[in-house]
Amino acid sequence: MTTYLVSLFQPEGPTPTPEELDLTQVMADLEVVNDDIRAAGGWVFAGGLADPASATTVRATRGPAHAADAVLTDGPFAEIKEHLGGVSIVQSDDYDVVLGWARRIAAATGLPVEVRPFQGEGDPGQAPSTS
Repeated sequence: MTTYLVSLFQPEGPTPTPEELDLTQVMADLEVVNDDIRAAGGWVFAGGLADPASATTVRATRGPAHAADAVLTDGPFAEIKEHLGGVSIVQSDDYDVVLGWARRIAAATGLPVEVRPFQGEGDPGQAPSTS
């Protein structure tokens, strides 16, 4: 089974007002999608992220000897018009099923959604645990 990161991107700027965005309805619509993902056995994890200003960017020269010299910068480092606003981690043997879930998440939120598989076993990096 392949594990996927489903990323939701929020536009730069202030959070919409309750009049502009019915957050209660958005959360209810998302929960319907999440319940379907759970029922299909694909649920791993999901959650929204705090405002980008709460982020800390960590940069270091490559190599374990340089970890102590890492530079920490408050706030997001990238100058972008959208930022990562939330994630879901899902699993499925069928990529089209995952894309269907992503379409429903995008429709529920009105936000752009990116689907990306985690690297598999034998690939560089660390694959997620399926246990």
